[in-house]
This record gives sequence, C-alpha cells and structure tokens, in this order.
Amino acid sequence: MEIKVLGSGCCRCKRTFDTVKQVIEEDNIEANIEYVTDIAKILDYNIMSMPAIVIDDKVVLNGQVPTAAQVRQILKEQTNK
Repeated sequence: MEIKVLGSGCCRCKRTFDTVKQVIEEDNIEANIEYVTDIAKILDYNIMSMPAIVIDDKVVLNGQVPTAAQVRQILKEQTNK
C-alpha cells in the first residue's frame, strides 16, 4: 500500500501525517508513507483543500484533519477492496 499525505507543511498537514504514521505503526500495516509538500505534485491530484490522504493514487480524504479512528476506517475500507 502506498500512502501519501499531501500538504503545505502547516501544522494541520503535519498532524495528519503524524496520525497516519501512528496508525500504521500501531496496527502493523505494511505500507509506504510519504509526506508530499511539492505543490506541483499536489496539483496532479486535483484537490482544492489540504491536508489530503492519497492511497494507491486515489484521494480518499481531503480538507480535514482525521482522527486515528477515521484513519483506521479509511485503511480498512481500502484493504477490503
């Protein structure tokens, strides 16, 4: 699983990255996680608000800082496909 957290580097985006990383570590999920702040790469995903979470090149959340429970739910939905 390839996970990208897209953000400008602000505290909301950093908190989103930290939450995703924490959930992956706590739940022993095999995934590569990347924090993308390059605006040119972010624009490739056609999102209007950040932070955003992209899993396997699909935007699964944007414009909000998720809780750990929300991240777990998103990851569960993505692995059950």
